[in-house]
Amino acid sequence: MNRIFTRMITIGFIAISVCLAQAAENVPPEGFKALFNGKDLSGWHGCSVGPYKLAEMSAEERKKTLDEQNASFKKHWSVENGEFVNDGEGAYATTDKEYGNFELLIDYKTIPRADSGIYLRGYPQVQIWDYTEEGGMWEHGANFGSGGLWNNSKDSPGKNPLVLADKPFGEWNKFRIIMKGAKVTIWLNDKLVVDNAVLENLWKRDQPIAERGPIQLQTHGGEIRWRNIFIKELD
Repeated sequence: MNRIFTRMITIGFIAISVCLAQAAENVPPEGFKALFNGKDLSGWHGCSVGPYKLAEMSAEERKKTLDEQNASFKKHWSVENGEFVNDGEGAYATTDKEYGNFELLIDYKTIPRADSGIYLRGYPQVQIWDYTEEGGMWEHGANFGSGGLWNNSKDSPGKNPLVLADKPFGEWNKFRIIMKGAKVTIWLNDKLVVDNAVLENLWKRDQPIAERGPIQLQTHGGEIRWRNIFIKELD
């Protein structure tokens, strides 16, 4: 009987320890707000459709499209152990709120051959991918590592990260991203990878990006996990 009682106490202690460990994550540092609460999908919806394409739609067509995107989002995104998880498919996770100038902190962990990214104000993207030769994307610049503004023009500042800063698969990576106006500075795992470079407008390169827009987490063919998603508005 005592052995059973002791085992129950041990299991309870382990459960409490796990809960406390999860609670320690997703708690914003001073001055920041959490975009992900570690419990559910609150504050996010699905949208993989570019802002210009959405703007061209009628109100009815836009609503139908966003409803379909949300259904896809709920199917492929989930919360596990305080982590925001995508299975590699579905609509991009998009913040309900839009942001102007900001500092963004975000952790991610992905798997070999996966490809993802972070959209700033709805524009692509801070690149995340498999940096190894086995990943098969060196021809696209994966050998430089993650963190660059991959959709910028060839040879433009910020397109390729300044240093390879990715951690081995299975470990968490940490981004710190500051965006002011159209300029972006990025640290990956405390290493400067983009230094005050302009984020180009992929869809209309002759026009600047919008002053406000959502944060989006891209899905692209492989599981990716996120946590500690915090933002500080600088306006």
